Amino acid sequence: MTAPLTPRDNQPPEEPHHPTATPAGGHGATADPGAYGPDGDHGGLGGPEFARELREAALIALVVAVSGVLLGVLWAWLAPKVPLIADARNVYLKNTEGEEAIGADGTFVLLSLAFGLVSAAVVFLVRRRGGIPLVVALVVGGLLGALAGWVMGMWLGPGPDVAAHAKQVGPGVTFYGPLRLQAKGALLAWPIAAMLGQLLLTGLFGPRDPEPGEPAEPDWSGHHRQQPPAG
Repeated sequence: MTAPLTPRDNQPPEEPHHPTATPAGGHGATADPGAYGPDGDHGGLGGPEFARELREAALIALVVAVSGVLLGVLWAWLAPKVPLIADARNVYLKNTEGEEAIGADGTFVLLSLAFGLVSAAVVFLVRRRGGIPLVVALVVGGLLGALAGWVMGMWLGPGPDVAAHAKQVGPGVTFYGPLRLQAKGALLAWPIAAMLGQLLLTGLFGPRDPEPGEPAEPDWSGHHRQQPPAG
């Protein structure tokens, strides 16, 4: 005959603790498992993954904006020059039917489109995925890069003081006018090309969610996706 098992010192037996038990003083709310990521980190807009994407987007925007200096150098080198000639009083276009001014705008647009597509391709090859932060980084960086290229091209071109230049070379001598961007809308060519290029590359070659029962595609960005638990 055995003695009944009783708690020591007449204390009630301890109840098992459940992870989802309500803390003391609570109002009956349970922990939300969806508020945490697969590794226990907080997800959503304030999570570490979103913060990492913001840092990468800021770095991409900075690099793209700095590359606008190269755009300005190429624009000053490739854009057609506007020939001018002066007499004792006024300055005139040497070729009244010349299209050098329009050619300067066209050169800037073509170079900006090329820079936009190249920047989108490089970012996609490095990241191998899309996302709103990357698109915003390309648009902001492309706009800043276009502004930097515009300023750099004018700085490398002939001086803006046409009267002083004409007085320096003398009457009847051909000289070149300053490099100008007549259509300011050309500054949008780079960000638009970068945005469309990123969206197109992501749609054609970006990772896709696997169908039910199919193995997941490899994530070439270096961040492995975790499969949801079975059942």
